[in-house]
Amino acid sequence: MTRIIITLVFSLLALLSFAQEQNISKQNNSEITLQVKINRTSSNEGKVYYALYDSQKGFNEKQPFQVAQSEITGNKTQVSFENIPNGTYAIICYHDTNDNQQLDFEGYMPIEDFGVSNNPLLMGPPTYEAAKFKVDGKDLALEIKFQ
Repeated sequence: MTRIIITLVFSLLALLSFAQEQNISKQNNSEITLQVKINRTSSNEGKVYYALYDSQKGFNEKQPFQVAQSEITGNKTQVSFENIPNGTYAIICYHDTNDNQQLDFEGYMPIEDFGVSNNPLLMGPPTYEAAKFKVDGKDLALEIKFQ
């Protein structure tokens, strides 16, 4: 009986050690998940397109680190970006109501809803500085509000 208890204790310790190693591995091997949701769209028409940027240069040159798109249900949408390394990021998203896969403008003004991470009050085009946030070793959930 003592031998069974000792075996169980060592088995539990081994499992706990493995679980800790998996958690550390998650932090070091870019297995972080970033969930982004929008809780209010103007309609269920079209899709919402998301671009995740990992640098100011990529942001300025419109070269995203990852992209995603989502259908809209109940005027809500959500996407997940997987395998995100620790670092600084920014997100831009827009509601493509007419399914032409671009944010439409009238002159210089967007005529489709858009948003950026951190939900800054914008007086002009979004900036990386205003939208940036940190990913640091754990999964993250963000809500973006459309302008």
